[in-house]
Amino acid sequence: MNFTIKNVLISTDDGYTTTDVQVVDGKIAAIAPHLDIVGTAVNGEHKLLLPGFVNAHTHSSEKWQRGIIPPLPLELWLAHLYDFAPLDTEKVYLSALGTAVETLLSGGTSVVDHLVLIPGEELETITAAVRAYREIGIRAFIAPLIQDESLTAGIPSGENERNHEPYFRSTAETLALIEEAVRQFHRPDAGVSILVAPTGIQLCSDALFTGCIELSDRYNLCRHSHLLETKAQEKLAQEKYGCSAVEHLKRLGYLGDRTSLAHCVWLNELDIEILAETQSTVVHNPLSNLRLGSGIAPILKYRQAQVNVTFGCDGASSNDSQDLLEAIKIGSILHNTTERDYQYWITPRQATEMAALGGAKGLNMADKIGSLTIGKQADLVLYDLTSLSLLPRTDPIGLLVLGRPTNAVDSVWVNGKQIVANGQVTTINVDELRQELFQRSQWNTQRQSPTVAEIEAHYRAVMGL
Repeated sequence: MNFTIKNVLISTDDGYTTTDVQVVDGKIAAIAPHLDIVGTAVNGEHKLLLPGFVNAHTHSSEKWQRGIIPPLPLELWLAHLYDFAPLDTEKVYLSALGTAVETLLSGGTSVVDHLVLIPGEELETITAAVRAYREIGIRAFIAPLIQDESLTAGIPSGENERNHEPYFRSTAETLALIEEAVRQFHRPDAGVSILVAPTGIQLCSDALFTGCIELSDRYNLCRHSHLLETKAQEKLAQEKYGCSAVEHLKRLGYLGDRTSLAHCVWLNELDIEILAETQSTVVHNPLSNLRLGSGIAPILKYRQAQVNVTFGCDGASSNDSQDLLEAIKIGSILHNTTERDYQYWITPRQATEMAALGGAKGLNMADKIGSLTIGKQADLVLYDLTSLSLLPRTDPIGLLVLGRPTNAVDSVWVNGKQIVANGQVTTINVDELRQELFQRSQWNTQRQSPTVAEIEAHYRAVMGL
């Protein structure tokens, strides 16, 4: 785990410099020109070194439905997803591996997996994901997706009185399940952390949120959730609480500097002030927000209010990709259309800092990862600046963020262990993974969701369509 990268390009406050980076016992030990070689020598010539990015929100097991769910808003899209969702634990394992590979080869060294659990096999589901992430070596933050209300409860009632089927697992049983997952799998020093992760206000009771707060405080866990992804959720919050979802979560005590919140599309000015005050993190998922028609999150307003913002790919059937560089690019330039004053637009350098240090802050890891800083753990990505997609030579970070880099990642280290070399993942056999994903799936273009047919009329009525 000791190595020295020689003559590598790193960014500085006012440009770039060529230097050496020394890693000892998995941590950055020195950054300076002409360092003695400690351990293995790595040739950094014509390469750019950046801290690893965080894929701060995804759902790995959705990989099995990528590319097939039709254009639908989230509430109907979810119904379609769950009608065809039956998985086995081997598929969970393979999709976690695939998510990790795509994340690593697009600059990510950490992944937050809001993991969908197989009913009746919840701990087995988590076991499968943990197995995959440990094998490949990516830093994994597993956030078992939990709820205690049924799917139809996530749609506003409007003027109709509606009864919902009770959820199959009680709140107490769900909280006990998460506590057992913490006992079995929460090993931050070994690269696997468990988060408390109620899916969101739309499908979770206050009792579930407060139970998660208690677990989070007792075990020092980070918190994760979806928040106000759609207009329907904004309406639902008013029905349930008579105030915004953000105000309600603040009253419950769920927000804080260990809390990351995916999407955050439909927030008002007071909501933004609350996020800034509580030091909560927003995870921007621009591609799924566009794919599902959810809206454009007011990211520039968050940044102006000093809210920490980072990026996520979201699940592989609401984005249909786990290309983190693509999410960073779209998540940056999309907002040039929402703000006339270009001085607020996100620069490529700001985008990479959001993706690395911003992601680390949301996971309470800013003192350990997220920047090229002596003493931090060596979660590093080396980019090949001779890659055709990064030529001709101009601004390396500009090319990386604003271009469409392909095959640009040369090497990746997590906690000082190399897991990508010469553009190839070294810890697993990716060809075998490709064959498994191919053999366990089939071409499929036509599917009719019975649940969408059942709830669509009400959804359209309550949304004024």
